Amino acid sequence: MKFSDGYWGLRDGVSPIYPNHVEEVEQAGGTLRVFAASRAIRHRGDTLNAPIVTVECHSPMPDVIGVRMTHHAGGLGLGPHFELAQDGTVDPVVEIADAAAVLRSGGLEVRFDRGATWRMSFHADGRELTSSGSKSMAFLDVDGEGRFVRDQLALGVGEQVYGLGERFGAFVKNGQEVDIWNADGGTSSEQAYKNVPFYLTNRGYGVFVNDPGRVSYEVGSEVVSRVQFSIQAETLEYFVIYGPTPLDVLRKYTALTGRPALPPAWSFGLWLTTSFTTSYDEQTVTSFVDGMAERHLPLSVFHFDSFWMREFHWCDFEWDPRTFPDPEGMLSRLKAKGLKICVWINPYIAQRSRLFAEGSDKGYLLKRPDGSVWQWDRWQAGMALVDFTNPDAAAWYASKLKALMDMGVDGFKSDFGERVPTDVVWHDGSDPVRMHNYYTHLYNRTVFELLEKERGAGDAVLFARSATAGGQQFPVHWGGDCESTFESMAESLRGGLSLAASGFGYWSHDIGGFEGTPDPDTFKRWIAFGLLSSHSRLHGSESYRVPWLVDEESVDVLREFTSLKLRLMPYLYQAAVHAHNTGEPVMRPMVVQFPDDPGCATLDRQYMLGPDVLVAPVFSPEGLVDFYLPEGRWSHLLSGEMLEGPRWVRATYDVHSVPVFARPGSVIATGSRDDRPDYPYADGVTLNVFQLADGAEVTTAVPSVDGSRAATFVTTREGDVLRVRRTAAVAAPWSVVVNGAARIGEAEGLRLAAGVEEAEVRLR
Repeated sequence: MKFSDGYWGLRDGVSPIYPNHVEEVEQAGGTLRVFAASRAIRHRGDTLNAPIVTVECHSPMPDVIGVRMTHHAGGLGLGPHFELAQDGTVDPVVEIADAAAVLRSGGLEVRFDRGATWRMSFHADGRELTSSGSKSMAFLDVDGEGRFVRDQLALGVGEQVYGLGERFGAFVKNGQEVDIWNADGGTSSEQAYKNVPFYLTNRGYGVFVNDPGRVSYEVGSEVVSRVQFSIQAETLEYFVIYGPTPLDVLRKYTALTGRPALPPAWSFGLWLTTSFTTSYDEQTVTSFVDGMAERHLPLSVFHFDSFWMREFHWCDFEWDPRTFPDPEGMLSRLKAKGLKICVWINPYIAQRSRLFAEGSDKGYLLKRPDGSVWQWDRWQAGMALVDFTNPDAAAWYASKLKALMDMGVDGFKSDFGERVPTDVVWHDGSDPVRMHNYYTHLYNRTVFELLEKERGAGDAVLFARSATAGGQQFPVHWGGDCESTFESMAESLRGGLSLAASGFGYWSHDIGGFEGTPDPDTFKRWIAFGLLSSHSRLHGSESYRVPWLVDEESVDVLREFTSLKLRLMPYLYQAAVHAHNTGEPVMRPMVVQFPDDPGCATLDRQYMLGPDVLVAPVFSPEGLVDFYLPEGRWSHLLSGEMLEGPRWVRATYDVHSVPVFARPGSVIATGSRDDRPDYPYADGVTLNVFQLADGAEVTTAVPSVDGSRAATFVTTREGDVLRVRRTAAVAAPWSVVVNGAARIGEAEGLRLAAGVEEAEVRLR
């Protein structure tokens, strides 16, 4: 929200209160409390009829400092509130002197100048990260709208801003106006399904606004040298999180807001769906599944979209008896083919659902202020919302899903959760504006916790659309409703990159696009992108996504890239384990992995898949693609071609290939199977060693399907000798391939027996 009229003035009807200078400072344990007068105090009379601003600084964990700014402190403090972690070992240092007051936590400090002008600044590593200067922090009365509070943090020259959730516009947020407000807006507008009040910069820090409601950002768009964030309230709290690298920032941010769970290994395989409004029954589903098997297309999960239930009855969680008269038998038959089963759900209860009367009678549905059930006709006729702030309602909803799990369902596509009204009364008294974005958190948590309870903590997975801060704990999330075009494919990637920069470890999208029917070129190029994402799903709206309905070449392309992904599972699943343990996302913007390379600062058409694989999807039918390689000699995983960076490359790839390069100095573990994603990764593993520098040492962990470590290899180079030492037993032969001398999945390289503990390769 903009309050200014240019740089010098304010909009008509805006009355500000600014901290003028530090009047008094006090320490309360590990908290620094600053009282700022709103005007110069020349004599006692100046203390009358003048507001005072209170700023409290504290630290929940090292390198993280919270700033809480308050005008009137007597508010009710209604929830919901983000659930934030506290590190019991943190011991912030407070120093109060005549010139400045400082709170220090780890390598980060906040400093308040005690001169005649207000200035708060953040420092680390001997440099200033950002600051809030004169007239940056403010409380503003806006005629007809109420009281707002804002702060503005300075942007340095060349400083870029990323994140703020899954946003489909420009990846670099400088110059944008962003409202943190979940909406069902598709992938082609400024609206977003997943809004996260956190941004990351290339200057070594991030900022998290601790408010689940509408946070309005002006990212270099009101004052071009500042990021402004504001809410309608009397108090605003935000956290500055120091890195120094972007990955460090994401580690600390997810330690504060929650680390992602580890999805089961089977979920990394290929998903196929019925699509949305297509006509289907068991015969149709079986024909798809058998057709995939006949064409040697490994399939891991089959998903039933909305019309597994009767029209107008969403959600009653009952199979449509006209098309699925024997659901238990059908699921059993599908599972006998080695498939996991996912079904579509949402948190809305249509009036014709048998659950509407039950939920209404028990008080489980969201209500209006007059006590009636809130309803409207958008999406579903007469639909209501489950009130997840009521623990009994959440348990009731989960019980309906448990019945499906008892039938054989393994996971849920938890769709929607964005269309949440504000003219309502929540069971727990939550503020309706603060609950709008937070509703999805309660919804997805309810479903995810049921899956963990029924299947175990390592076997729970969602396919969720909406989220806010902390939602990364309940994976996986997908990009929502995109068009079947190259342009929409690119905007989907931008959304995934922004979400990754907002602390989400895993992400997916609809291969081929959702709306419309993709032409063969778009479909085949999207296949490569989809299979080189953490999770891969074929899904559409009005048309099926089985590849043979596009063309026969699509079958071959899908087979090739599915095989590549399944071969990469030892590497990919270790990246997933790492995301779970550290918060570092599997899919990474280039700037996150290479923050010191200026060439990576704005890249939004390529990414790192884990730490060591660069992917640049092709967005043109002729296969022409421009991509950037950072410093070093990069090796193409499919052809073995080597290219030297740093430089831009323009090349043409046919539909059977894509720019997918191994990072110099990496050791990438690949598996012995390409028929399923969950197999013993260490058995028959191949270590692909790429351009290891003399004197380098690389440790490669190979996980088990439960996320534990199955084997560890240490690779070292001394001159022309490369040594690989195994530190845990493997039950099958293992191999070493050096410098991309063979294409992944096609060569054995140096093959070693299971009992061999060390290999030595003499480099040419």
